[in-house]
Amino acid sequence: MKARLPDEYRSGKAGMMARLQKMQDDIKAAQEEVENSSFEASAGGGAVSATVTGAKQVTGISISPDVLDPDDIEMLQDLVIAAVNEALSKADSAMEARMAEAQAPLAGLAGGMGDFPGM
Repeated sequence: MKARLPDEYRSGKAGMMARLQKMQDDIKAAQEEVENSSFEASAGGGAVSATVTGAKQVTGISISPDVLDPDDIEMLQDLVIAAVNEALSKADSAMEARMAEAQAPLAGLAGGMGDFPGM
């Protein structure tokens, strides 16, 4: 008895190219989705918060008046840096997760051919 492959796997090179193009389109859409998303993080128990986009643009900083101490500017600077870095880390994590999800079909296409460098 012969095993029958689904139509999308029987179409040869043209089908493979179509699947690769679709995956490339999916990856681009996932990247744009994350880049257009906002990520927020805070530091100092919520005294400072930062909002960034997935494209790593800072879009907002919020500072509680309680942390405004003219004699301790360094603490405020540290809190701002910590909040921005955490928000950027969240954006990076979201991008990595979406890219892994979008590239998952590549594992099926590789079918035991080994790892692709950079993937």
